[in-house]
Amino acid sequence: MDSKTIKVGSRKSQLAMIQTEAVIAKLKELDPAATFEILTMETIGDQIQNVALSQIGESNLFTKELEVALADGRIDMIVHSLKDLPSTLPPEMAITAVCEREDPHDAMVLHPKHAGNPSATLESLPPGSVIGTSSVRRVAQLKRKYPHLEFQDIRGNLNTRLRKLDEADTYSAIILAVAGLKRMGWGDRISQILTPDISLYAVSQGALAVETKTDNQQLIKFISQLHHPETLLRCVTERALLRALSGGCSAPVGTHSVLENNQLSLTGAVLSLDGSQYLTETQTVTLSTPIVLPKESMDQSTSYQMYSSIIGPNISQDALKAAEDLGISVAKNLHKNGATEILAKAKEENDSKAAMK
Repeated sequence: MDSKTIKVGSRKSQLAMIQTEAVIAKLKELDPAATFEILTMETIGDQIQNVALSQIGESNLFTKELEVALADGRIDMIVHSLKDLPSTLPPEMAITAVCEREDPHDAMVLHPKHAGNPSATLESLPPGSVIGTSSVRRVAQLKRKYPHLEFQDIRGNLNTRLRKLDEADTYSAIILAVAGLKRMGWGDRISQILTPDISLYAVSQGALAVETKTDNQQLIKFISQLHHPETLLRCVTERALLRALSGGCSAPVGTHSVLENNQLSLTGAVLSLDGSQYLTETQTVTLSTPIVLPKESMDQSTSYQMYSSIIGPNISQDALKAAEDLGISVAKNLHKNGATEILAKAKEENDSKAAMK
């Protein structure tokens, strides 16, 4: 990289700053002479704390203000939790690094009153126990699995939600992402990890990503060295699924992906808000090898093609295309089996709730 200071956009929360600083540290390992400046800002999702995310009516709740700053040149790159990024980005912007994924699963965090029962699970909680989460995906799956539980919205950053859990007697437990808890150093608060048979996770959950302008090829070459090939391909297929379903970050859509021995498998699920309707589809594709390309290939124009809004100049374009096609294929079968109607009904119900606020 040249001597220009790279300006990095980030949300203001403690978790966002930990994630941004972690990405910058990785970039400094690649080029110790590189310098960075962090510019923080609040997003719509940070500002509106009294409404469930699914009822705010925006698809870019945690990204819009940052992307405006990227568009007008105030910043050069943004560090995101990839699950917060819509499946379609603004023109002339792309995801140019996807870092190694932390555990993508959801976790149950118990109220301190249950601390004496370390083996407690969602299944073992007493009937009528209130579980805090604002995710329609989590609520739909858990209502279906545990009809004896009740669910209530809880908003705020990770610190705020844990404080709401601990300082009142409203919730018996809350559901959070394993990745965020671990990055904050609070892994000891995890009482139960929700495996895919309990709750499929959100698209790209657990992965950090960098967003830049597509015309800054020097920066892309530098940043794309952070790509973690397995995570990248899994996120390409998951994001392709979400985009083909026309589902936003707040849609009741769950996923699970695995890449082993060049076999990429994807499971997608679509649910009604109450969990009574549940569609699932699993498919597998064999990826061409080698997946990681030599550095000289990064100078070819075809290496800057986007797949699920991601540019991977050091990754096999055939593998990226196969991953994207897999997500589209899973979504097509879900649509064929009724996903269109289920998602339309869920959106209608969310819009109706939002109108009543």
